[in-house]
Amino acid sequence: MIKDKETTTSIPRKEMADYLSPMARGIKPSGIRRFFDLVSARKDVITLGVGEPDFTTPWHVREAAVYSLETGKTQYTSNAGMPELRGAIGQYLNDQFAVEYNPADEILVTVGGSEAIDLALRALITPGDEILIPEPCYISYSPITTLSGGVAVGIETFAKDNFKLKAESLQAAITPQSKVLILCYPSNPTGGIMTYEDWLPIAKIVEENDLIVISDEIYAELTYGSKHVSFASIPGMKDRTILVSGFSKAFAMTGWRMGYACGHTDLIAAMLKIHQYTVMCAPVMGQYAALEALSPHGLEEKDRMMESYNQRRRLVVKGFREIGLDCHEPEGAFYAFPSIQSTGLTSEQFAQRLLEEANVAAVPGGVFGLGGEGHLRCSYATSVAQLTEALDRIGNFVAKVKQGS
Repeated sequence: MIKDKETTTSIPRKEMADYLSPMARGIKPSGIRRFFDLVSARKDVITLGVGEPDFTTPWHVREAAVYSLETGKTQYTSNAGMPELRGAIGQYLNDQFAVEYNPADEILVTVGGSEAIDLALRALITPGDEILIPEPCYISYSPITTLSGGVAVGIETFAKDNFKLKAESLQAAITPQSKVLILCYPSNPTGGIMTYEDWLPIAKIVEENDLIVISDEIYAELTYGSKHVSFASIPGMKDRTILVSGFSKAFAMTGWRMGYACGHTDLIAAMLKIHQYTVMCAPVMGQYAALEALSPHGLEEKDRMMESYNQRRRLVVKGFREIGLDCHEPEGAFYAFPSIQSTGLTSEQFAQRLLEEANVAAVPGGVFGLGGEGHLRCSYATSVAQLTEALDRIGNFVAKVKQGS
């Protein structure tokens, strides 16, 4: 007890949790991390869960970071990132996706793509603004929206549409409070993509309703068959779009936390102000590594890894279908999103039992929002041998479940 010196009245001591803001208390822990805490206590588990390349960052990229340390390049960079890295990012986006940005004031280097999304939402949201989010989706969008004072509005997408965002669904979700549309194509968790023709009606609605778009294109390089089309490349959409991407997925650099955001100078300037007061700048060693990743040799390594993912993609989709689980054709990223509805289990029950009875870890689709229930997210960013064994185990497990045992 604490005594007030003037009144000598005893004041009950708060529980430590009572000091937390209601917003912090209300945010749920990550459904993915919670599930994979269970994995750490088990042996012989094949993990198809975490969205992380199994490739090690190429040596020449690591060497660039080491060399920067050896030569004493350990100081702060510009808040926005090294000019040469911003220039390389701008050239890369222009060459690969036909979007042009001025490195001086339209590109910001961030601590991973996640920081870029956080900065964009904090820069845009006035409390009460509605943020439109096609789902199933990356699990961070809704919590970050809430922490920024916005209201997350999910828009369900469906396997029958290959999890594409449909114009009629977007239009139905719009209200006078709608301000931002978050896009993530190629999609985590579904592997869905959007073509140029798919984007045109979406762009029309964005224009008519005066929306700003945050386009998370972290998997842009990982498409199979159809080349990625950046939403910012659609006529009239560049100034309305904050393009977010980074080096984690296609360049096998998850732990480096190197990302970037590109957009209109006014939007990037606002994000930069928040960035400079929170993290100052992205780590300089990582920036030199990212610069090397964009070299010709780095781009060759990226393409080699993509070819391997494509081989694994075909193996996994074929395997799920042979097991008897419907699985739409993922055309991007490195995830399959098979339906487990035929087993009669919820996605949580399926994932839990699959781990306990078959020692295979995958993510229950329900954690990804609307449209995710009844599915399982399986990353195929692991070896062919591991994938083959995992499919055998899943097949035996599904057969047992369908037999009622």
